[in-house]
Amino acid sequence: MERTIGNPISWLAKSLGLTGSHVSASVDHLGSDKTGDMPRVLQLDIADLGAALRAGWQDFTACRSDAMALVFLYPLIGVALVVLSLSMNLLPLVFPLVLGFALIGPVAAVGLYEMSSRREAGFTPHWMDAFAVLRSPAFLSILMLGLYLAALCILWLTMAAAIYNRTLGPEAPQSAMRFIEDIFTTAPGWAMLVIGSAVGAAFAFAALAVSLVSFPLLLDRHIGLPIAVATSLRVVRRNLWVSLVWGLIVALALLVAAIPMFAGMIVVVPVLGHATWHLYRRAVA
Repeated sequence: MERTIGNPISWLAKSLGLTGSHVSASVDHLGSDKTGDMPRVLQLDIADLGAALRAGWQDFTACRSDAMALVFLYPLIGVALVVLSLSMNLLPLVFPLVLGFALIGPVAAVGLYEMSSRREAGFTPHWMDAFAVLRSPAFLSILMLGLYLAALCILWLTMAAAIYNRTLGPEAPQSAMRFIEDIFTTAPGWAMLVIGSAVGAAFAFAALAVSLVSFPLLLDRHIGLPIAVATSLRVVRRNLWVSLVWGLIVALALLVAAIPMFAGMIVVVPVLGHATWHLYRRAVA
């Protein structure tokens, strides 16, 4: 059959039709799942974390250049945020910014979950495969969950600033060395450290609880956002200590990756992203 170039009006109508169908599917996906069955949560142990990390490393080595290309901008964004905070005399927010990376990390790794899924299915993944999520019915659900984590990050930064103002502030530090000295040699500095660590841990746990398996679950199954979040909460509740150890591993890995001007993010983020997919496979039947 002869193929011809359609006129702009027909092309636009066809495109709008496809877009409308995609939006309709995404909205339908957002509210509830089709089957109504709650996914079955499995018991985890520390060995599962090691297995997930090894599988994540294997995924990374199998598609190293594609995974690194996918997260190449993250170190640049991290450096830009730190430089901006220093130039704006916001030195006390440098460390909270690093924790902010951990809070929004599950969103940044969505493309990596897709790559692990395709490799698991026997395909050779490419970094462009990560953008398949844009065509997924789960896109709106993922976007909404990502906005929740972004709001959580902004709230954490606001709280961190308020804690500094009530302890060592509200004046800006005179220098980086003086700021570090004040933290460890003064009572207000220790108060900021203890209170900030406790509040930061609470925010990190909130992000972990709702996102541990939510994003991979949304990509993998036709399931609604409320069910995905509820499943993640059930995974954390049933495997509390294992989940806390996983959160600690992620936090320490991102902290180490941030030390050399965020350069380590190019390796750490893909490995953790791929590993999260495999942890989801072990946590949800």
